[in-house]
Amino acid sequence: MTPKLPIYMDNSATTACDPRVVEAMLPYFTERAGNAASRSHSFGWAAEEAVNTARHQVAQLIGASAKEITFTSGATESDNLAIKGIVEMYHKKGNHVITCQTEHKAVIDTCKHLESNGLEVTWLGVDDEGRLDLAALESAITDRTILVTLMAANNETGTLHQVADIGHLCHDKGVIFHCDATQAIGRIPIDVDAMQIDLLSMSAHKIYGPKGIGALYVRRRNPRVRVTPMIDGGGHERGMRSGTLNVTGIVGLGKACAILNDEMGKDVEHARTLRDALEARFRAGLDHLRINGSVEHRLPNVLNISFGYVEGESLLMGIKDVAVPSGSACTSASLEPSYVLRALGLDDDLAHNSIRFSVGRFNSIEEVDYAADLVIDAVKRLRDMSPLYEMALEGIDLKSVQWDVH
Repeated sequence: MTPKLPIYMDNSATTACDPRVVEAMLPYFTERAGNAASRSHSFGWAAEEAVNTARHQVAQLIGASAKEITFTSGATESDNLAIKGIVEMYHKKGNHVITCQTEHKAVIDTCKHLESNGLEVTWLGVDDEGRLDLAALESAITDRTILVTLMAANNETGTLHQVADIGHLCHDKGVIFHCDATQAIGRIPIDVDAMQIDLLSMSAHKIYGPKGIGALYVRRRNPRVRVTPMIDGGGHERGMRSGTLNVTGIVGLGKACAILNDEMGKDVEHARTLRDALEARFRAGLDHLRINGSVEHRLPNVLNISFGYVEGESLLMGIKDVAVPSGSACTSASLEPSYVLRALGLDDDLAHNSIRFSVGRFNSIEEVDYAADLVIDAVKRLRDMSPLYEMALEGIDLKSVQWDVH
């Protein structure tokens, strides 16, 4: 039986809103449309109560307290608030920040902006699986280091960093640790105390909630972390982030977190089953494959794979019924190879030939089977037209071939 087309397998980019989340949000668009800052009538009280409930729901998911949660417009704003807010608050202590070459653009571009204004930034590399060398991190920390900002899970490959080890190292050195956990939330357990995370960024639309709402966790004790606000005006969110609260979005984020608190184990098992089935089909049906990132240390729902001797854009054209991104950078309009895959040591061809499949709560095994058939057929068809693939089968080392350009 053919599943409903097209098939969505880009859950790392965004997830569909869970119907239960939509149901929870709907009243706050209409009959409960109060402003949470309106303290003189029942509409405002109802909105404030809904926000407080959501704050507890978000905190529970990551092992925090409700007072440590600040609502933002999403993980990009959370990253900016965390990094810029720490740099400004602790500038008298030091002017050195450590991050990684494979971070999300929200962290990379923020650090580059600050670097252009005089901040010293250390850009750590990764191994061919996309993982950090903890010894390199430790040696990079100086007495002027005020912040380490490293993600929990990479958005392109799903590779997991050693978050707890990083957190304990930072605390041992007296350095603040910010973690962009946008991809990891709901896919691996996150506990800010056990992992010694001081600031954590997250976004609702990665966990079956609405777009345009996120949160920043800021540690209040052991140690107490202070952040300079980036937006002024009104003193909302205990002065951390002024602006009228997006009550409907906050309710949606809270409900999405509450569902994960109850169902994360089932979600993870479902995603891993689908991801592993897809990978097994590719391995059985095709040769010259490369799994990008770590096979052992990765998210349960992500498969980033390069298909050798196939042009990536041609492959995408051949599988239009499956919504997936190619190995071009996370700005999808770019034709440049992904900077993440390049950091892993992939050459331009393999980076261009990569596709990220990310499955989720609403995918089915029937969709996986259909997508696998479609991709395998498309790869074989394109390889049939490729003299390079034929040469590779004959054992010719293509990198050693001297091409006649005349």
